Amino acid sequence: MALLNMLLLTGLAVLAGVTMTCVLCLDRRQLRRTIGEYDHRLRDVAPYLGAAALFFLTKRLTHDYSVKLSHALDWDITAEIYAAEGEFVAHLQDIVPQATLEFFSIMYMFGFPFLLVTAPILYFALSSQRHLKELLIAYVFNYVIGAICYTLFIAYGPRNHLSTVDGLMYSFYPQTQDMTAAVSANTDVFPSLHTSLAVVVLLFAWRSRREYPRWLPLATFVAASVVFSTMYLGIHWLMDVVAGIVLGVGSIYAAERIVARAEGDAGRMSVLDDREEGIASDASD
Repeated sequence: MALLNMLLLTGLAVLAGVTMTCVLCLDRRQLRRTIGEYDHRLRDVAPYLGAAALFFLTKRLTHDYSVKLSHALDWDITAEIYAAEGEFVAHLQDIVPQATLEFFSIMYMFGFPFLLVTAPILYFALSSQRHLKELLIAYVFNYVIGAICYTLFIAYGPRNHLSTVDGLMYSFYPQTQDMTAAVSANTDVFPSLHTSLAVVVLLFAWRSRREYPRWLPLATFVAASVVFSTMYLGIHWLMDVVAGIVLGVGSIYAAERIVARAEGDAGRMSVLDDREEGIASDASD
């Protein structure tokens, strides 16, 4: 019952956020055009939606097997992470006022799915589906790399490894643990997918700032809050967050190239290759 209540509350919170964001970012003409071109746009993006849906279904069906395999491999890197960064998260909890606990818990539980759901809706409302295609591939890439890392590495978060770190959200809002436990194991820590996916949405908001100037500050605020909350709540280490940022940036790079190849976009591939050559040339200089 607690899980059902949390799912319902999350759904209502995300729906409210998406609605307000659409009111803020979309005009009536854009909405009418989207409704009128709905079939065409859906057909255009259908292969990417299908690939994403198939992956997430497979991931869900194989989750228990992945956890068992991870424990069979028994490659625990928690001690190495702690040796690298020490008591950073504990110090963070000490200096951040406890009055912010509710806000950061809301960002972690509701702000994160709000970002993941709102971005595809906004990009579906654009006449070109390029942003949406690349976003979906970036989502899949994040979860593919995350699933591989979570299978290979056992890593317990600060709240499970250090007596000096409190699992704040779970202590004050224990009902949230039912929902998080339903979608991930407590060893699914390195890298932080909350961080990587929030970074993906933020970078796409930057790329689409001309189309959606109001989306960028909103996505920036929520994404930054989500990333910070993962550490403040004792769920992730700083190293998990850094790895998540790298994964988020890398996933966009990969998504650009995958979509360019899938669309037969020789011009886009040429631009990407030129960008790589320019970076390599600058590095050699």
